[in-house]
This record gives sequence, C-alpha cells and structure tokens, in this order.
Amino acid sequence: MNHIQALFKEQDMVRDIVLRFPKSADYFRGRKIDFCCGGARPLGEAAAERGIPVETLLTDLNRLAAEHPRAEEEQDWTKAESADLIGHIVNTHHRYLREELPEIQKNVTKVSRVHGDADTHLREVERLFGELRRELLEHTDKEEAEEFPKIILWEKSRDPEVLEKLQSAIAELESEHDAAGDILKQLRELTDDFQPPGHACTTYRLTYSRLEELEAMTFTHVHLENNILFPRYTI
Repeated sequence: MNHIQALFKEQDMVRDIVLRFPKSADYFRGRKIDFCCGGARPLGEAAAERGIPVETLLTDLNRLAAEHPRAEEEQDWTKAESADLIGHIVNTHHRYLREELPEIQKNVTKVSRVHGDADTHLREVERLFGELRRELLEHTDKEEAEEFPKIILWEKSRDPEVLEKLQSAIAELESEHDAAGDILKQLRELTDDFQPPGHACTTYRLTYSRLEELEAMTFTHVHLENNILFPRYTI
C-alpha cells in the first residue's frame, strides 16, 4: 500500500493525475472536480474548493489504483499519434454531439414548456442549453474543417508558417472550451447538481440525466484536446 500511496500527492495537478491514471476521470466526475478546463491546479486546491479533505481524495484514488492494477493496459491517448487521436475525437465525441444535442434539445424544450411556469429555472436551462448547443456544433465544425487539417498538414510539412497559424487557432479553441465549461457549470448550479425535484416526471428526470451525461462527455472531450493534443503544438 505504501507504493500505491506514493502514486499521488497533494501537489499533483488534477489533469496530470488523469493523464497518468485515466480511470481517475470517472472518480473526479463523481466528485464534481473539473479535470479539463480547471485541471491545471493542484489536487489540494481542487479539494479545498469542493470542501473535501484532500486526504479523502488521496485515499480514494490510491484504492482505485490498487483495485485496477492493469489500468496501464487501457487506451493511453498520450502515446497515440495525433491523427489517431483526432480520429477518436471526431468519431466518438463529435459524433456524440451531433447525435445527442438535438435529442437533448427536445427534452429541454418540452420540460421547460410543461414545467417552466412552476419551476422557473427551467426557462434559463433552456436558454443556456440552446447557447451551448450552438457553440459546441460550431466549434466541432470548425475543428474538422480548419484546425484538425492544420495539425495533419503540420505533421507532414513541418512548415513554421503552418505552426504559427495553428498555435493562434488553438488559443481560440481553448477559449471556446472555457466558454462551454462556464455554461455547463451554470447548468449544474441551476439544476442543483442535476438532481430533479421530487415531483419531477420521467421526462424531467431523463432531461437532467442526459444533461449530466453531456457534461461528462464534454469534460473528456476537452481533456483530450486541451491536455493531450494541443500541447504538442504549443510547447
């Protein structure tokens, strides 16, 4: 156990823990700890923000590592070629957004229409989700049409001019990630951590569940880009 405990320290950056031990992403999501946009901070600081003793996080993470000793055999995207990582992002995360966002929109709109008079926060949930949907779909389209091809071109040409343009584009993409993260935080606050009220109908509960899944998928999506793909071209 001493060896396992030495895997993680209070000073470790949250995003670095996820990079070293991907299974920890599920744990951080459960603890509502941001490991993508807010991942560049020590574990101790993240624990303090959530009001959780850092010793609790360390104990849980060490136990999780001990229970999954073969975690290193899982897909490690830090070692993948950029083209393969981009393919995974497009085929998994971009595809998810294009398929799920319209369906979530239907749920959000229906719940707001039916329950919005009594639960007035649902009007704001509908407005914020509409904004998030537009931003995410525009973002993914831009990545596929412009920025990802720049990455592939740089890998082939090593042209300094291409790299300069790519670095400027990455800064803009990261800013868009931050904006999406801010909206997701507002949605979590408005929905009381996606916990539906006792009187909520099935559609109401399903809407909250799908919003929480969207948050989890977006956090992983942003993590793959901000913490693995983009640093290859900005450091």
